[in-house]
Formats: sequence, C-alpha cells, structure tokens
Amino acid sequence: MSARALLVDRSRAGTAERLARSAAAPEGAHTATARIPEWLREHRRRAGAVVRKIPFAELDAWSFAAGTGNLHHRSGRFFTVEGLDVTVDGAGWQQPIIVQPEIGILGILAKEFDGVLHFLMQAKMEPGNPNLVQLSPTVQATRSNYTKAHGGAEVKYLEHFLDPAAGRVLTDVLQSEHGAWFYRKRNRNMIVEVDGDVAADDAFRWLTLGQILELLGQDNVVNMDARTVLASAPAPADGTRAMSSDGELLAWFTGERARHDVRARRVPLAGIEGWRRGAREIGRPDGRFFQVVAVSVEGAGREVAGWSQPLIEPVERGVVGFAYRVFEGVGHVLVHARPEGGFLDTVELAPTVQCVPSNHAPPAGGPRPPFLDAFLAARPDRVRYSAVHSEEGGRFLNAESRYLIVETDEATTPARAPRGYQWVTPGQLNWLAGHSRYVNVQARTLLAVLGTVTAGR
Repeated sequence: MSARALLVDRSRAGTAERLARSAAAPEGAHTATARIPEWLREHRRRAGAVVRKIPFAELDAWSFAAGTGNLHHRSGRFFTVEGLDVTVDGAGWQQPIIVQPEIGILGILAKEFDGVLHFLMQAKMEPGNPNLVQLSPTVQATRSNYTKAHGGAEVKYLEHFLDPAAGRVLTDVLQSEHGAWFYRKRNRNMIVEVDGDVAADDAFRWLTLGQILELLGQDNVVNMDARTVLASAPAPADGTRAMSSDGELLAWFTGERARHDVRARRVPLAGIEGWRRGAREIGRPDGRFFQVVAVSVEGAGREVAGWSQPLIEPVERGVVGFAYRVFEGVGHVLVHARPEGGFLDTVELAPTVQCVPSNHAPPAGGPRPPFLDAFLAARPDRVRYSAVHSEEGGRFLNAESRYLIVETDEATTPARAPRGYQWVTPGQLNWLAGHSRYVNVQARTLLAVLGTVTAGR
C-alpha cells in the first residue's frame, strides 16, 4: 500500500471510530430525541403547506414540448419528463423517466459537542412526502436550486459544501438515485466537519448519530436524502471473516455487470408504448407501476413560497428488504445485482427484495420476485427491522416502501445463493457504499441502520 493510500485508509478508520462513538450516544447536547417528531409536526403546522393535484394545463412554467411531448420547464432548468426505451437481457419496455443531468448536493454539517460528533439536520418540507416535513440533510439542493433558477432565496450553509476546508470532509461520494424513475441521476453525498460557531435557526437541530438512528425506527421521519448520506459514511472495520473475500466479492460483482445486457435510450414521451396521457396523469391502462401527475404547492416555507411541478406517483407501497443470516458466527445480508434502466452502469447492489407486490400479480405480472414470499410471511420474532420510509419527496408523490431486515434460514434463503445474489457482511456493504454506483439507494437506506439492528447476532 502506498503512503498516500495508507494515510487515506487511516483517515477513514479514524472517521469511522468517531461516527461509532456518535452512534452510541442516544441523546445529544441540545435536543432530546423524543422532541424531534413534535418539532417536525410543528413545522408542518406552522407552514400550513397545501399540496394538491392539478391538471397538466394548470402547471405554471411547465408544458409539453411540441413534437416530442416531453414535459419541461420554460427555463430549461430543473428536470424533464421524457420517454425511455429499455431492453434488459432481451426483455424490453418503454416508460416515462425523469431526466435531471445536473449533480445536486446532499450535505450534512458535523460538529463536536462534549467530544461527540453531532449533525445539523433540517426540518424540510417536500411536496411528495406523505407527511410533508421530514428530517433532511443540512443542505439538499439541485444545481438549479442553489444557483437560484427559481428566483428564490439563498440555500443556507451551502458555502461549507461548495468550498470545504482542507481536512474537514468526512465523506464525499457521488451516489445514484432510483434507477427505475431517474435517468442516470447522481448526487454528491457529503459530511463536512466545522469547528467554529454555526448559527442554526429553528428549522435546524444538532443531533448525534445515535439520535438519528433511533428516529430511523419510526415511519416517515428521516428522509431519503439523509439516509443515503449517512449510509455513505465509513463504519468501523468489523474484523470478521466473510463468506467471500473482498476480492472475490468484487470479481463476482464485475462479472454480474458484464453478463447483463442493458440498453436504454431516451425517446419522445409522446406515444411511448403501453402508456397514455390524460388531462391529469400519464399512466398505464392496466394501472400498474406508476403515473406522472402534476401538483401545486402553496405555503411551502422553502426558498420560494409556492410553485407547481410534475411528480411520479407509484400505484402502491413497495416492499424492500434484506435477508439476514449468520454463517460461522458472522452476520451476512443477501444482496441482489439488480439491473435498472436508469443506471449509469448495468447493475448496482440492491436489497434481497425490492418490488411493489401488486405489479407482479397474475395474469399480467409475470414471474414473482425471488424471496418475496419469505418477507411477506415472516414471523414477527424474525423481523429485526421494520419501518415505512418515503422516497425522494421532491420528485415522487407518496412513494413509500416498508423497509425490512428479516432473519431467514436455509429453507427460504440458501447459503449457496442463486445466480445474481451474494451473501455479504455489513462491513463489506459499507466499504462498497464508499464508492460511486456500487450500492443502490434502497440498499443504502437499510445499510444506514444495519449495524444497529444486527449487533450481537
């Protein structure tokens, strides 16, 4: 190992130890954990935000382009809704997709209080959140937002992430977002430490990692952007022997990327096969998967007070889960090398199960996803983690999934995993999440809590 690589490795290990101490702190120096849900509810009441579905014709500054039918903003900024033609290993389909080529910033400020790292979290309103206001990163902004394409206010604390001081970046990695709904979308996931005073108004709170992990056990409290940033941070090396070495794991994953033939190309939204556009939605006649809708937002308490925009709305709550087993005293989860049309690479590591069950119902649903029934029928005493979390509330409307970690056995999830699946330790998954486009956003949500719910097993 080179001197530079050794220095980076030691720096990552030191950061992991400090994060572990913060994770072990159930209460912080400023705000009790039990007060956070009421604080979020108070922000929702105070804002008085109203989100309602509207016809596409009532969208302000959004319209369907002549010829292509793509849904776009008149500024040319933010994002577009286009068509995508996808072929995965010979099976093809078309669908709407969000195209947002700019890279946003998801950033959390960290600061020590009484020798323990605390993180500056925000009560942020997003129109697609089921409860509107959730705990978010310090900064959660697209380039269009922080360059004020909407003509609104400055993004608070942005300067810490655009030009961080040397040696103060605890984690910084580009991560993908939902490959089924975004086309090659990435965000910069960052944690930046500060020393001096940072004024925090009533929309922000300093919390330990232990407090945030406690809140992750509650439904729809910690938003997707906060979950992915925390999952990208380093964890202490577990020093355990995995079923596959790191080298074997990388070789398997590279082989999975190579064996899948994934072809995706953007096409005009107008006339994509299997979808039709109405006055209020773009959806499928069979009612499966999702639809594109329009909403208006009033009283948001954001950089701008009100706006309208398109959102993707799934048809039903999803199920996302890791199977968990112990092999020779070492905990493992079963990952799936999952192809999705919007990924920059062919596959990323996904949870064991990631689906909306009704999309696979007969007669048109096709084969049932592997292992799904083991999660749906899991006994309560086998469920190590269960919480409902919503996805990106700035682009998706009421997009919820029940996230699960379930203890399984040889009968339901054999030690010799089927093709496309692999048993990995939480430490291996955390190591891979420190790199771009290895671990998908759903798996990162579960990774954020994995160490706490499987401790001692």
